[in-house]
Amino acid sequence: MLPTAASIESPIALNSKAPYHFLVVPGWHGSEVDHWQSHWTAQLQAYRVEQRDWHQPDRLQWVDTFEATLREIPDDRPVILIGHSLGCITIAHWALDAAPALRARVAGALLVAPADVERPDCPEPLQNFAPIPHQPLPFPVHVVASTNDPAATAQRALALSRFWGAELDVLAGVGHLNVASGHHQWEAGYEFLNHLMRRIEQRLAA
Repeated sequence: MLPTAASIESPIALNSKAPYHFLVVPGWHGSEVDHWQSHWTAQLQAYRVEQRDWHQPDRLQWVDTFEATLREIPDDRPVILIGHSLGCITIAHWALDAAPALRARVAGALLVAPADVERPDCPEPLQNFAPIPHQPLPFPVHVVASTNDPAATAQRALALSRFWGAELDVLAGVGHLNVASGHHQWEAGYEFLNHLMRRIEQRLAA
């Protein structure tokens, strides 16, 4: 069932009146049609980063494409980033060097199953994304990780969350939170997005 604004108890309206723009940032190989990021793109009427090469990712090119997509989003509303896997690392690299005025357009980021590109068995195409930035990200961040994610241990997810100044939820036995681990609509994920938005609202009200 499609989540409604009431069922997720958030200011997300699944129409043009939403208080935020959303930018979906897929990881390695992109997010196929049944991936939760694809469902969320439709449900939230989100923008989405489309990389030139999903299979041989180049860090500089991915960061540039992310920034170009962000610049295309109208500036009438703040932007919330929704990253998965290598998309999370792309966001971290972008935030390190982005112009302050452009960074200020980002209200927050939900980073799901960030890929540890420094792990010993990291696939060769991803290794140019190392080292992972260790600086705090300049906006509220919520990381969702797993106890059995092959792309990052729970311990590494905790370390990355601390580096980035993020809140962290570690879920038991949910794998890489992708189609292969059974996550399609992933309606439960809206709980984390909703929590992030409450944090953003509290920050703006302070």
